[in-house]
Amino acid sequence: MPVYQKTYPVLLLLFFLSVSCNNAEQYKSPAGYDLNKPKKFAIKNALKEISGITFLVGKKDTLLAIEDENGKLFSFTLGSEYLSRTKFAKKGDFEDVAILNDNMVAVLRSEGSLFLFSTAEIGKEKADSVKEYINILPEGEYEGLSSDNGKLFALCKNCMTDNEKTEVSVYTLALDSGKLLTVTGSLKIDLSLIKPEDIKGKGKGKFHPSCIAKNPVTHQWFIISSVNKLLLVLNEKWKVIEDYPLDPSLFKQPEGIAFNSKGDMYISNEGGEGEADILLFAYQKP
Repeated sequence: MPVYQKTYPVLLLLFFLSVSCNNAEQYKSPAGYDLNKPKKFAIKNALKEISGITFLVGKKDTLLAIEDENGKLFSFTLGSEYLSRTKFAKKGDFEDVAILNDNMVAVLRSEGSLFLFSTAEIGKEKADSVKEYINILPEGEYEGLSSDNGKLFALCKNCMTDNEKTEVSVYTLALDSGKLLTVTGSLKIDLSLIKPEDIKGKGKGKFHPSCIAKNPVTHQWFIISSVNKLLLVLNEKWKVIEDYPLDPSLFKQPEGIAFNSKGDMYISNEGGEGEADILLFAYQKP
């Protein structure tokens, strides 16, 4: 058989593979990021159901994380085998974690309860200084928690007072003069600027947010919906600037988001039927 007859099918296959790769769908990205090209870190089995992440203040490479069952705070460095655990509560549906005033860990439970303890407890087998604020938030289902300028921001996934097609509630909390956590206010995010065709998934047309974080470089708020596979970017006044559909092959179940001081964005995916991971999107100034 002539040589060209043997090599032709191989060349044809390589051509089609090349065309297929070049034609792979490219998802639009916020300024400074490329949502199509993350650096991926596999996460240990203990965090298979990772549901929230944040950075430990003063340690730019140390991530804090929770998973949604066992009431434990995890501390680790990406790429390291070491994973510390600190027990802070009994089993429950824990959804997100944030750092308040640089020295307090705040953990959100889905029904609207919050757990606060000192960052000095991180790494201990059990936290001894935990203050529990049971059902401190209005009735609803909550999944997102972030902090900024001495306040916590709790994001409602399902609230009776919200029309989930047009608005989403955010509640602010802070420590009063007696060092007790109190609800200090609330606001509504107007969803009317989101393209209706971008709100997909279960309960199509309704937006169900999963996590929230503020970008320290751009000062914008980033909100992700795992169900809708959608990222929102809001300005400092909580107005939606743009929405960005997410590639489901990369964002299997995005439940956590955090930024380091350089603006690099980290998004965690629960494992589900596979392996949990954290995706790193390096920030490049536009």
